[in-house]
Amino acid sequence: MSDRRDGLRALLGRRARLRWMHLLLGAALLMPFQLLTSVAVAVVGPGAGPSALLPQLLALALALPLVAAAGLLPVARSLEGAMARTLCGADGEILTAPADSWSARRRTSLWFTLHTLLGGITGALSLALPPAGVLLLLHPLFGRHAVQPPAPIQPLTQHPWFSTALGLGLLVLPVLFSGAAGRGLARLAPRLLGPTPADLLAAARERADRMAERNRVARELHDSVGHALSVVGIQAAAAARLLRTDPDFAAAALTAIEETAHDAVAELDHVLGLLRDEEDRTAPHTLADLPALLDRARAVGAAVDYAEDGLEPAALPGTLSREAYRIVQEGLGNALKHADGAPVQVRLTVREDTLQITVVNPLRPRTRSRTGGGSGLTGMHERVRLLRGTLEAGPVGPVGSTGSVGPDGSDGADVTDVADRWRLAAGLPLRNPA
Repeated sequence: MSDRRDGLRALLGRRARLRWMHLLLGAALLMPFQLLTSVAVAVVGPGAGPSALLPQLLALALALPLVAAAGLLPVARSLEGAMARTLCGADGEILTAPADSWSARRRTSLWFTLHTLLGGITGALSLALPPAGVLLLLHPLFGRHAVQPPAPIQPLTQHPWFSTALGLGLLVLPVLFSGAAGRGLARLAPRLLGPTPADLLAAARERADRMAERNRVARELHDSVGHALSVVGIQAAAAARLLRTDPDFAAAALTAIEETAHDAVAELDHVLGLLRDEEDRTAPHTLADLPALLDRARAVGAAVDYAEDGLEPAALPGTLSREAYRIVQEGLGNALKHADGAPVQVRLTVREDTLQITVVNPLRPRTRSRTGGGSGLTGMHERVRLLRGTLEAGPVGPVGSTGSVGPDGSDGADVTDVADRWRLAAGLPLRNPA
């Protein structure tokens, strides 16, 4: 009983009725092309009557190429996609944007041709067969001369029971054909009106671009605001400890806090401008701003030893200068966070078209287990990879010994027992390789 109800629902339910309406819309779309070719056939062969079947089939055959040509228009996918999405009940994705590639246009043209052809057949069956079926059902009841069936089937009505069965068949046939055609179009809709391989590739590229932009914003937030908060925390702790014993140092630390907070607000405004797709209202920091960064680190008591060789910040490409500033900023922030008060050595050297950045600080006992897996180092690896450079970060032994931790953290795992320094070394090419 349940299977019977499911079968009736599939033939006469809401989805079946919507698909029947979708097919009738296809018949309506076919009508202008059919009328045009019907006139052409009537002009070429005027001997045939307007109700003759053969001229109508010839007109249909001539109309289908015109339908296919119209389906190549980009707007055809918008029209057909909207109708299919609303009335077909398809399970897959159906696009309603105009077709922007020839592959999508060809698929839409095939769909448009099938829709109008099956719709035309469904419309013809829905208009012609039910009235004939009703006449055949009434024929045994009112006599042969009261209701005359159509001439082609009059010889079949000599037997009343055969006339009744044929009438029922003519009533059911449009329903069966409409159901089968609707289900077939629903299965084909995602293939012909859905995304093409080019559309899927474009969507994947768009998602990758969005992910890359999100990662870039995350790096900007971590390297700018995160660094500023770390420095502010260290400065505030130092000022609290020395407020009574060294008021001058505490005042200098509070001044540094004010400058760092102001700089962090400017950086945050820059990142928010990226999120809003606005033009940058504040220029990001470059190596020209490096002296101010070093001064803020020294203001909290860090002994920063800075030296450069062959460096001309004004001559560096803007992107490279910005990323190099971020790398130095992250290196200083890690040194202040994990080795507070220890001397920090910063070196920027230009050698053979490569900017070499080195930040070294002593390892405290509590930091000897530190590894290169922090989010800041991950962001630095991403920055360096985009510039096709190299980056190494990890504990190293005393001066003259070897051993370092590379980007994967695997090399040098056995040097932590003898290491006494943390070394960050980056090499950025001044010109991107081809």
